[in-house]
Amino acid sequence: MYLSWTAGRLDRLHARIDAARAALDAQLVRRASVAMELATSSQLDPAASLLLLDAAHAARQAEDEQREVAESQLSLALRAVFAEPEQVAALVAAPGGEDAVRDLTAAVRRVPMARRFHNDAVRAARAVREHRLVRYFRLAGKAPFPLAFEMDDAPPVALTPEGAPA
Repeated sequence: MYLSWTAGRLDRLHARIDAARAALDAQLVRRASVAMELATSSQLDPAASLLLLDAAHAARQAEDEQREVAESQLSLALRAVFAEPEQVAALVAAPGGEDAVRDLTAAVRRVPMARRFHNDAVRAARAVREHRLVRYFRLAGKAPFPLAFEMDDAPPVALTPEGAPA
């Protein structure tokens, strides 16, 4: 009975990982899309637009093995482009800029939460999979060992409540 309960729990944890990974992927794609939209909107200077567009495109096109690095590069590009609150304030003052900043701020804030939910699910599944009985009886079946998604997801200071322009 214990083995059956543990196998069911492990199955639910793997389903939770799959759902959390799908949510994380959706948030990463949303962040890259908003960054690309902003980069092509001609509201930023050409150098910032090119930097942001290149990083967002690389993040959207990255294979699974390179995804963490590409998403970290997009985070670095966002921090470089929006390093100063004055840049955000100038963008907000531009026509349509307020909506763009609101969308980007929401996307940038949701990525760390989605990554945290995914990594928490991975940690819980790993804890169950490390039990001796789970390994001996191969209760995990053929499910791959869950891997955490590690990336630099720190938002630009200017897009956080602490650094937002007054």
